[in-house]
Amino acid sequence: MLRLVLPKGSLERATMELFAAADLAVERSSAVDYRASVDDPRIEDVHILRPQEIPRYVADGLFDLGVTGRDWIEETGAEVFSLGPLSYSRASARPVRVVLAVAADSPVRSASDLTKGARVATEYPELTRRFLAERGVEADVRLSYGATEAKVPEIADAIVEITETGNALRAAGLRIVDTLLVSHTELVANPAAAADPSKRHAMAQIQTLLEGALDARSKVLVMLNVGAGDLDAVVAQLPSMKAPTVAKLFGQDGYAVTTVVPKAIINTLIPALKDSGASDILELALSKIVH
Repeated sequence: MLRLVLPKGSLERATMELFAAADLAVERSSAVDYRASVDDPRIEDVHILRPQEIPRYVADGLFDLGVTGRDWIEETGAEVFSLGPLSYSRASARPVRVVLAVAADSPVRSASDLTKGARVATEYPELTRRFLAERGVEADVRLSYGATEAKVPEIADAIVEITETGNALRAAGLRIVDTLLVSHTELVANPAAAADPSKRHAMAQIQTLLEGALDARSKVLVMLNVGAGDLDAVVAQLPSMKAPTVAKLFGQDGYAVTTVVPKAIINTLIPALKDSGASDILELALSKIVH
């Protein structure tokens, strides 16, 4: 039913891992194959292409559904229908930033400080031109085909590049002076396909699986037993999506408690629960959380 296109390159591995976690495993004959398949009746075929190209291909109707970055949607100006962000990037759950950077010793403190004719190297020439024009900066924007951070100061006076942490730019002797865009990975659709009820329903179901797998990454299931006298103290410490599930233990004066908690707090939560009287504490990984 749906023609799907997924990103090759820096997002490729993280995207394949997400689809596998969502029980939509992408199968292909080799790691360099551009054609693939998903054993799911809602997905007719799969192509794996550069994320730079995906917005235009989806907008043109070559694919019904795709995964790409907001940076490339803005760069191409493609008219796609966004189903929403997917909270992952190439190395983490953080979005990437498209930033303007200069040499660490440059007097430039913001885009407005760039002199007329300043050379700016970037893989995002259209996005960069729009950003600078809005600030009245007349720069010489040059398309970069890679290794952009190595072009300052001999080849370029400034660069526009993506970063998650800024560490690579700092290591290259650069300093970030402006942010053009905060870019999330997005699930996008062809507008005509999104307007088709049956296709839109299939898209929504796939989105549910992907978002459920992402949500599960940051949470764990906690199960424990607790005596009646300590129940209130234990439950008071438990965060949950709604409320913990509490059930009476058969033949005993105690309770079984089950809840979902953020994974980030589990290292302090489990000892605190034990100190409050909980026992038989289990921490279990989750595959999906669907609200």
